[in-house]
Amino acid sequence: MNKYIKYILLLSTILIINGCSVKYGFTGAGKIDAKTFQVNYFQNNANLIEPGIERTFTLALQDIIQNQTNLNLTNTEGELFYDGEIVDYNFSPMSATADQKAAQTRLTVGVNVRFVNKNKEVDNFEKRFSFYYDYTGTDQLVGSKLSVALDEIFTRITQDIFNESLAKW
Repeated sequence: MNKYIKYILLLSTILIINGCSVKYGFTGAGKIDAKTFQVNYFQNNANLIEPGIERTFTLALQDIIQNQTNLNLTNTEGELFYDGEIVDYNFSPMSATADQKAAQTRLTVGVNVRFVNKNKEVDNFEKRFSFYYDYTGTDQLVGSKLSVALDEIFTRITQDIFNESLAKW
């Protein structure tokens, strides 16, 4: 009798695990009814232009989708389609010192995204995503410091886009 109980428990556990794994993954993405995705090149249409960020952002968005799903990247006819542009890139002082200099400065990047799911049109959206990076006002945000700032900003924006389009959070 004990042998049968162990068998039933083992079988039940396997069924529960398999049932859950079909619907949910470790990334938070639900069941995705697509095999391919396409990310068009995001043009930089911001008033202040930082060369190269459009390529960096496009690659970051492709990377997060590839790393958190088993979808295949394609250049044309993707079932999931991402398109948009960088619409904001600006610096603003956040606080001042006694001698009227910026004690802290904020870099903000905004991206307008159009998402199309060819298999489920109800999921389609156009939305703006943005994030910021604060740094000491006396620093120059160039070179590796700029790379660190953009990495942090793009990590947050791409995760928000992923969540909105695939994870449904």
